Amino acid sequence: MVKDLTIIIGGGAAGLCAAISKGRRGESVIICEKTARVGKKILATGNGRCNLLNDDFSELHYNSNARDLVKSVFTHFGRAEITDFFKSLGLEIRSQEGRVFPVTNQAASVLKVLEIELGRLSIPVEYNFDCSGLSFSNDNITVMSKTGKAIECRKVVITGGGMTYPAFGSDGSTYEIARKIGHTIIQPVPSAVPLRTKDSLCHYLQGQKIFATVKSIINGKASNTIRGELLFTKYGLSGTCILDISEEISIAMNRLKKTDISVVIDMVPSKEKPELKNELERRRQAKWPEEEMLIGILPNEFSTALKDIFKKYDADTSINLIKERHFQITGTLGWNEAEFTAGGVSVDEVRPGTLESKLHKGVYFAGEVLDVDGERGGYNLGWAWASGYISGQTI
Repeated sequence: MVKDLTIIIGGGAAGLCAAISKGRRGESVIICEKTARVGKKILATGNGRCNLLNDDFSELHYNSNARDLVKSVFTHFGRAEITDFFKSLGLEIRSQEGRVFPVTNQAASVLKVLEIELGRLSIPVEYNFDCSGLSFSNDNITVMSKTGKAIECRKVVITGGGMTYPAFGSDGSTYEIARKIGHTIIQPVPSAVPLRTKDSLCHYLQGQKIFATVKSIINGKASNTIRGELLFTKYGLSGTCILDISEEISIAMNRLKKTDISVVIDMVPSKEKPELKNELERRRQAKWPEEEMLIGILPNEFSTALKDIFKKYDADTSINLIKERHFQITGTLGWNEAEFTAGGVSVDEVRPGTLESKLHKGVYFAGEVLDVDGERGGYNLGWAWASGYISGQTI
């Protein structure tokens, strides 16, 4: 059995695709999953709807250092191939504003069709197999568990995910497996994660949502402006626009230890400064109360929270406190609140097109264990499907 056997470490999205890819080629494969079931993290994706991928499926939506590797995979297994793959499993899909979902709107449907295919291909799963490391002898690889169990094989695909949703088994343990066999690990940090700030406005407005534009300023350098939903919380800032700018901030704070970081928010992006200035001046001339100056422009709670900017009214200063409000960032939330992981096995140490380790023949990587992270909108799950399937295509 060792002659043709491949071990998949991790039964998440990438691991399941790798196993099916191998199984469809008639190769022997076993999934070694550390928890009591496969695909638990899939069930949590897309708020339970499973955002499978995106219509605009390009390497440009991933971290810049990984784009060449991502392109080498998508060239062979991109949006069309992923779509065909799921259709072959019997899953109907649909596109909604560029994001691709199962027509059932249930992540459980996605996991079920994958499990059915595992059964059809008679692919076994070793549950509660917490891998502790690999050893090499001639052309064979031994996969060892923390309980002492060992399985010999010819090839290994290391998936195992990143560090988000640790309760589902993604605790970063596969990084240590890779490190033990000589691979470089780019420090993992939480991405698509809410931000902490001690600004009193967040306390007054916690639970309030608005549409806003935001940009980060890190050591004096401004990022691109992002539009989306902004949510004020008791600890700081969240919402889609914050999640979309958080990766660069998280890397700067958690990996590079930078501290001069702020977020600039335009709370009224629907009005340019001159237009807003004229409207506020009209209201002031009409003797609107300070606590009502922003009624109809922002939710009512904002008028009360921002009333102080009208006590000693200076038009330009007041406008800037609405259109260019600076929030000093003190940190990010942790792995339980993050959607993705930024960091992982260095992409320079795997071969483009196959994802085989440059250090060890027969060892492959797929999914979030690599230093590949995409934007929100199905890109990270799309990478998991594509990289998993490609890692299973090698002979």
